[in-house]
Amino acid sequence: MTNNNYTYINRELSWLQFNARVLQEAADVNVPLIERLRFIGIFSNNLDEFFKVRYATVKRIDQAGKGGKNQLGGIKASDLLQRITEIVIEHQSTSLGILNSIQSQLANEDIYIIDETQIESSHHEFIKNYFFQTVSPALVTIILNDDIELPLLKDSAAYLVVKMCLKNDTKQYALIEISKSLDRFVVLPEKNGKNYIILIDDLLRCCLGDIFDIFDYTSISANMIKITRDGELDFDSDLSKSFIEKISDSVKDRKIGEPVRFVYDKTLDDETLTYLMAKMGIDSKDSVIPGGRYHNRRDYMGFPSLGRQDLLYDKIKPLPVKGLSLEQSIFSTIAKKDYMVHTPYHTFSYIVKFLREAALDPKVKTIKITIYRLAQISHVASSLINAAKNGKKVTVSIELRARFDEEANINYAEQMQSEGVNMLFGVPGLKVHSKMCVIERDEGKKIKRYGFISTGNFNESTARIYTDFTLFTADQRILKDINKVFNFFEVSYRMYRYKHIITSPHYTQTKLFMLIDNEILNAKEGKPAFIKLKMNSMSSYKMIDKLYEASRAGVKIQMIIRGICCLVPGVKDMSENIEVISIIDKFLEHTRLYIFSNNNDPKIYISSADWMTRNIDNRVEVSCPIYDEDIKQEMQDIFDICWNDNVKARIINQNQDNSYKNSTSRIKVRAQFNIYDYYKSKLEVTDA
Repeated sequence: MTNNNYTYINRELSWLQFNARVLQEAADVNVPLIERLRFIGIFSNNLDEFFKVRYATVKRIDQAGKGGKNQLGGIKASDLLQRITEIVIEHQSTSLGILNSIQSQLANEDIYIIDETQIESSHHEFIKNYFFQTVSPALVTIILNDDIELPLLKDSAAYLVVKMCLKNDTKQYALIEISKSLDRFVVLPEKNGKNYIILIDDLLRCCLGDIFDIFDYTSISANMIKITRDGELDFDSDLSKSFIEKISDSVKDRKIGEPVRFVYDKTLDDETLTYLMAKMGIDSKDSVIPGGRYHNRRDYMGFPSLGRQDLLYDKIKPLPVKGLSLEQSIFSTIAKKDYMVHTPYHTFSYIVKFLREAALDPKVKTIKITIYRLAQISHVASSLINAAKNGKKVTVSIELRARFDEEANINYAEQMQSEGVNMLFGVPGLKVHSKMCVIERDEGKKIKRYGFISTGNFNESTARIYTDFTLFTADQRILKDINKVFNFFEVSYRMYRYKHIITSPHYTQTKLFMLIDNEILNAKEGKPAFIKLKMNSMSSYKMIDKLYEASRAGVKIQMIIRGICCLVPGVKDMSENIEVISIIDKFLEHTRLYIFSNNNDPKIYISSADWMTRNIDNRVEVSCPIYDEDIKQEMQDIFDICWNDNVKARIINQNQDNSYKNSTSRIKVRAQFNIYDYYKSKLEVTDA
């Protein structure tokens, strides 16, 4: 997978292999059936975003007449576009086969996903009523005409292209937009203990005669199509516009972005396909992908449970953190000791409790927090508004450019601003990706700070499925540095020196290089030397080169990378001391953890930053040191549990074949299950 003299795996191709690991979960017979369907949805949703962003970026490079080799790991942009299309077609075909297999197995469980040809007579009345009462009012049906320009098709919306052969020997085409307001899966009345589900697509096929009853046709057919548009934002340079206005306008412009992928039902006849492509202005340079009968498989993420808990993962009950109670003041508890919350194993409620306590406490004077993504109904936002209403000075740095959450963040920003919250809208040229909060409390003789630093977003919804660390602390050394980051936002972006935290864009690379250099020196002197890294992505060539240097010096490096990994491990004289695994399982691995041996006196950080160029050079990120000895041991234990996973860990290697990590041990280690047991055992020891 390396190219010529290049020593990196191409970022886009590595991402596609990550998504192939997601598809492996859909194929895994040990994963509950309905969960397997939902992994099909995750795979498809990931692919949609990939085309909107990464494929679109490569296409822009190609259209600009740049080869792109230096940017793309040694592959020309035009060659990369072709390779991506080939891999995606292969993956789509694989996913279709997996989907068909799952549906067959669901039938063995008396769950039948039927099409319009399989509707039983007893269901016809239900379907007709459902169509006229629920579906028909929400339909947008477009009659295609040679004299009328085709209306702009929405990004990632599903359409049925309808072909009617009229009795006068002419053809009439139409498009039916399947509204997102409609449930994709219609659950039909149960019959003899059997569950029947029909996709809205097939329900529409069943009702084509009711939709087009004014046309005199001899035959009618409907096939699905979908278009994906460039999702990058282009910002207006108009100085008279506010930042919010520019973001709002850019989001609107995204809706008319250039098409980057056109997917169609491969049974669509050539005449109709040619007609459509001409109508939409799609040429051979666009990624035209034949697919199955159904698109927008991302909707399978919301496949109905049907009350079949036996076909789902068991829900875990979030555990309390040993020593940290929701029934007592969090301030008074963390004043004595740091605590780590590891969601979803621990409850997210600690974060909401902390903010609600700050909102009500008369001694709290200021609250400062960064926000990247929020839940649709956010208790975090309501707590901050509550604090402002109680006279606290609340400052929120909200990132309006959080991809695909721009509109939601604009709405929250306007809501909080109207309630008296002081809003900061990022830093020019930089995304604020750090996750942190600091409050100031008047304790008589002095102002004392309390706060938390996290690897993930303050989002109640994703906290149930994303693994993240959140450190609660009253360590004044750390919080003084955190407060300086907020000063950086507020005071003319003045640069500060930080004694404890590591920040991007100014210091991350330099500080990480120093930590790696220390391991290199120790290795050369025969002292213990290792680096353990856990993150989402590794794509910065500068950081990869530094790890190669450490490997050549004899530093043992273990990496757990969920997604993109441009580093090539296990290559003699380059990376032979580097091992990389990836874990894809029930939860999305999102924790970012750095451990440096430091001659057996480990330096440990949690971070908001992956080792990507954007995180190091183009974003505001914070890596926070762990000073509490108990938590330092906990972080090492968690890493080791993940590293020893021999059920869901895949090996990342030069071949990019996603092979599972083999183990001679009879003891199965499934990290996400074992971590829950690890925290549970801590509580049981306390109870004993």
